[in-house]
Amino acid sequence: MKREFGKYVSLNIFGMLGLSCYILADTFFVSAKMGADGLTALNLAISIYSFINGTGLMIGIGGGTKYSIYRSRREEEKGNRVFTAALVMGFLIGIILFAVGIFATRPLSMLLGAEGKIIEMTTVYLRTILCFSPCFICNNIFLAFVRNDGNPRLSMIGMLVGSFSNVVLDYIFIFPADMGMFGAAFATGLAPVISMLILSRHKFSGKNGFHLQTDGFFWRYAKGIPGLGASSFINEVSSGVVLIVLNLLILGISGNTGVAAYGVIANLALVALSIFTGISQGSQPLLSKYYGEGNGEKVREIYRYMVIVALAVGVFLVLTAFFATDSLIAVFNSEGNKELARIAHAGLRIYFLGFLAAGVNIVTAACKGALEQAGESFLISVMRGLICIVIYAAALSKLFGMTGIWAAFPATEATTLLLSVFFVRRRKNPFSR
Repeated sequence: MKREFGKYVSLNIFGMLGLSCYILADTFFVSAKMGADGLTALNLAISIYSFINGTGLMIGIGGGTKYSIYRSRREEEKGNRVFTAALVMGFLIGIILFAVGIFATRPLSMLLGAEGKIIEMTTVYLRTILCFSPCFICNNIFLAFVRNDGNPRLSMIGMLVGSFSNVVLDYIFIFPADMGMFGAAFATGLAPVISMLILSRHKFSGKNGFHLQTDGFFWRYAKGIPGLGASSFINEVSSGVVLIVLNLLILGISGNTGVAAYGVIANLALVALSIFTGISQGSQPLLSKYYGEGNGEKVREIYRYMVIVALAVGVFLVLTAFFATDSLIAVFNSEGNKELARIAHAGLRIYFLGFLAAGVNIVTAACKGALEQAGESFLISVMRGLICIVIYAAALSKLFGMTGIWAAFPATEATTLLLSVFFVRRRKNPFSR
């Protein structure tokens, strides 16, 4: 069991770390080329990218969970219907977001808090990213289904190749080609296209277990997908909502420099969160498989491994934030802005304390989703990702300024941890059907 768990989780962690480079590469190159203004514009736009990515994860993880359960029960036809429903749903939502990208990006930029010359930079990035929405969403769906179809290695390769191509194209488009914010967004948009080309190998390998099945019953299978992937959606989307809320609060306290400082921390946090997401998504096929087979003991064992790894990663992240603070900030502070560095220094150390509890909350929510306990999964995710963080940020920022902003995240995760423990302990057999 340990070996199987280690294989799925390690491969997915590597893949998610690579995937987090989508925005991290943008942040590094945009900061180097366009300075604090570019960083501010990017930070404002990331919230929309989070929504797009979250939508893809919701449909992919939700659909992949149902597919894995049906697969473990030898119900291949139902598994194919779930795949078809997930793909159609993802494509339709992608088209709607594409239309938003064409017709509504400027007012959207202003709504996010962009002002002056930053409006144009934010608008360009948003328009490009939104136009690639169908690709982002469908890529996440294919990644989840390939992983649940017994090929986590190819799923990892798809994520890594897509991410590496984004880094390379970022540099080419921003520096030699001098394409500015459009170049950064265009490079990011091409990454899922390249990833899907890699994933297409699964279709032609002879090991592909899922196929399109178009002979009806679409909505019957579609309606159950979002609930099972809700925790992944909330984790991603809430980060975007929180970005918007915190950006607006910070603008009132420290202006654009404060937003840029938060952008540095938010992007480092994105990498940290990708590790926990890797643990969750890597474990999901195994959880759903053994749950479908009715093997509660193996499900319990996998969850225990998830918690242990999450706690170990949390301790590592806190130690890194404390002992490499200035080095981490300097990577994204190409101008050597002393005020930005000052704000981010304290922020990074306080903010990262939240990862001691965040990992346990994330893996617990993911486990509940994989076991078709969608309500509990949703509540954990929405508490940590939306309700608590907004309340704490608004209240603590009034009392302690920027220190309150940073403290909101660890306060949120500590509160949500109590809920996670309650949900695990309140059921007599929380890991069985």
